[in-house]
Amino acid sequence: MRLVNKTALITGGNSGIGLATAKLFVAEGAKVVITGRNRATLDAAAKELGQNALAVTADATDLAATEAAIKHGAEKFGKFDIVFANAGIAGGTPLGSATLETFEKVIGTNITAVFFTVQAALPYLKDGASIILNGSVLGNPGYSAYAASKAGVRAMARVMASELSPRNIRVNVVSPGAIRTPIWGAAIATPEAEKAFEARIGRATPLGRIGKPDHISKTVLFLASDDSAHVQGQELFVDGGATASPSGAPIYRG
Repeated sequence: MRLVNKTALITGGNSGIGLATAKLFVAEGAKVVITGRNRATLDAAAKELGQNALAVTADATDLAATEAAIKHGAEKFGKFDIVFANAGIAGGTPLGSATLETFEKVIGTNITAVFFTVQAALPYLKDGASIILNGSVLGNPGYSAYAASKAGVRAMARVMASELSPRNIRVNVVSPGAIRTPIWGAAIATPEAEKAFEARIGRATPLGRIGKPDHISKTVLFLASDDSAHVQGQELFVDGGATASPSGAPIYRG
């Protein structure tokens, strides 16, 4: 067990990658505070996670709610060893029909809220803590704001790492490729659509498959644990090779 006597904060911990990570952290011995917007899914997650978890309602873009949630978690479990700033949204912003409202909502959730989550957590972070930001593989047409926001997360992590190194606090980024989560919405609205979507992703991924939340949660565990004690300011792509070796995808094979 790699997280015994450690306490973690996970934003967006009530579904998808956040919930998978919360489950793994608890299994590895941590006490976990999860936040999210949906009380019903938070309650379900808390029931599943058990007594070593605390679920607090807080929209990541609501700074006051986030600060209150972090303070509440620290009062219950003690100062944090780990912060996984996972909460984020997708939002289509295609050239020619993008709206300012959607663009600003994506940037506000994926960059601004991430920055202020880390800032709010700082007074409750132990020296030597690990901060993991959730990035993404970039480049899908129609998603300029999302791509810009995740590139911003990468750049922001490097600056944060520089600022927090005097406290031995590490800041790293995990960047998922296509992962089987509810974020895909209409693309996986029916079993048939989900199969077609996953087959399409598989053809464009060198390892020939869509990723699972556990692929990400296990990478986050590595970054959260002492196994990565000398890893600082890095971005780990967990995308089946789509970024590093796209020409290895099945679609390009003879």
